[in-house]
Amino acid sequence: TRIYYVSLAGFDTHSGQADAHADLLGEVSGAVGQFFTQLGSDADRVVLMTYSEFGRRVRQNSSRGTDHGAGSNLFVAGPKVAGGLVGAHPRLDDLTDGDVRHHTDFRRVYATLLDQWLGVESRVVLGGVFEPLPLIDRARPAAAAGPAVAPPPRPME
Repeated sequence: TRIYYVSLAGFDTHSGQADAHADLLGEVSGAVGQFFTQLGSDADRVVLMTYSEFGRRVRQNSSRGTDHGAGSNLFVAGPKVAGGLVGAHPRLDDLTDGDVRHHTDFRRVYATLLDQWLGVESRVVLGGVFEPLPLIDRARPAAAAGPAVAPPPRPME
């Protein structure tokens, strides 16, 4: 099997978000770390990507949560992933209707992984051509790789 999909529910928090997200992100962090540990020497054959089907608003609502918004993020991990931030942090003083402005079309991430990792012509799958991103480094030695899995950030008070 070339692609596996798993999901974790509970991120749709409109109230009490800080504590819920700390627990959920801890679960994601632990699962990613255990997954790559279990893969052992086969880890260099795997790229892992996380995503959400919706983003979040910047402003907290009256229930100490946030409502659905346009801005989101995703993570790509694995020994052959060129680590680091791709793109720029969104500006919190330049919002569109309360949402952060996105700077990277998610289809660029998909296109990069399809073309450069899975060897599938992304144009056919996505119905268009999307500029690749610097995500894959096949020359990266497996010994120096291994995803860095850190504990989730502490919620801001």
